[in-house]
Formats: sequence, C-alpha cells, structure tokens
Amino acid sequence: MIANDEELEATLERIRHFQRQVAHLRKVETNPANYRLSASGFLAEIDRMQLEVREFLSLHPVELAATD
Repeated sequence: MIANDEELEATLERIRHFQRQVAHLRKVETNPANYRLSASGFLAEIDRMQLEVREFLSLHPVELAATD
C-alpha cells in the first residue's frame, strides 16, 4: 500500500509510464491477438496501481498516521 506522498507520486509516474507503453503497443502491433497478449499484463498492473492510489487518496492524512 502507498504510505506517503512520495510513494503516491512514484506510483502515478509508473502508471503514466505503463499507459505510454500500452499506447505505443497500440500503434506498432498489427495483430489484435498479439496486442491483447502484450497489453494485458500492463493493463492489469495499471489497474492494481490505480486501486492502491484510490485507497491512499480515500484516507485523510490523520488516518494514515494512525495506521503506522
């Protein structure tokens, strides 16, 4: 789980990086089946990280401090 603002920023940057990779794959992969196979791992990781971001942002900083 994301524990602080630094980790939040790192996770958001990682999401952006993976999104750029998937966007690039969409441009260069000509076979739809190969595209889905190549992109599926990135998309699953993006989903997982977005859930972590959502969980972090749903907590007030005081609540985060209480979980330490």
